[in-house]
Amino acid sequence: MNTTYDVLIVGGGPAGLSTAYLCHKHGLSYLVLESGKAIFQGIANTYPEGKLVYASKPKDAPEPFMVDELRPPDKPVTVESYLQYVQHFVQHENLNVQTDVAFEDIKDERDGLTVVTSKGSFKGKKVVLSFGSNIPRELSVYGDAKMVAKNVDDPSKYIGVKTLVIGGGNTAADVIINILKAKREVNDHQPVYWAHVAETFDVNKETAQRLGEEILLGGNIRLLPGAMPRIGEVDEEGVDRLVIRINVFQQADGVDVYHGMSFPMQNVIACIGSQGPVPIFDKLSIQSIACTSGVCKIAKEGERLVLLTSDYESTRKNVYVIGGAISPSYMKISEGSIAEERHPNLIYTAINDAYHVVEAIRGKLVK
Repeated sequence: MNTTYDVLIVGGGPAGLSTAYLCHKHGLSYLVLESGKAIFQGIANTYPEGKLVYASKPKDAPEPFMVDELRPPDKPVTVESYLQYVQHFVQHENLNVQTDVAFEDIKDERDGLTVVTSKGSFKGKKVVLSFGSNIPRELSVYGDAKMVAKNVDDPSKYIGVKTLVIGGGNTAADVIINILKAKREVNDHQPVYWAHVAETFDVNKETAQRLGEEILLGGNIRLLPGAMPRIGEVDEEGVDRLVIRINVFQQADGVDVYHGMSFPMQNVIACIGSQGPVPIFDKLSIQSIACTSGVCKIAKEGERLVLLTSDYESTRKNVYVIGGAISPSYMKISEGSIAEERHPNLIYTAINDAYHVVEAIRGKLVK
């Protein structure tokens, strides 16, 4: 952690990568920290296979795409083609990106900020948060399970081990299908346990058909309906584990007996939906404001919107927020007043956010 970067960028999507490219172009030192296995992981996870990517922009937007190099083509292309182009662009420009790095916290230091991650700490003068809005919900137990909003990054990690997938919907089913395929390819018969707090699993017809095909091909899946994650614990060997309650027998004396199973936390995948970034903003002491009917026209009443300046700087000094994390709207501080600002969740918006943030940062650092 000897290097102090001008800009640390959390998230390698369109906003984060555009920020990196503009820093690179203008001679600012920077580092992108991406939690996925590759840049644009959020788009890879959320776009269905073969979906077209458009160069969409709001009708009333006065600006062109401010980073033309990352602009989707006028003629729509598949998401796979666009991602491949972006990968080549990153390699060609030799952008400074670290993947598979989970963001944890930001700490104030006397000479700047320290970003704490799963791969160590990094120092920077400015931090740009560009992690999008598709953030997996976390289990409310001790320990570090893999939280998945859409797809598991690398199903081969679960070959040779009994795996627990939590969640009763299509996302959990997709994760199980991918793991069963990976196991089948290497003739691994270790089971995948599928747990859900409800008694019934709720998947669409197409997903159920694909899951059925994997089972017919030999996939070893064991259903745990009505199962409840209870506690995280550390075993005698220091391994984080999750105890999941399978069923409960209520006793007349008030002491309940239950059957449970214990899995190493690293073999647990929780697919329990996604959340917006507000819990992260709270953790980082970044102020947000709850919408009221008289103030908000885009966000719903009661929703909390992050508070930003016209340069996208948050109430935490030197920390900026851009991209999907502030869509569909945020609270903008301008000339002493605060008002809701529309912010469509588009590649266009993310790219142009990056342009304005880098221009603001350059104005403060290059004097």
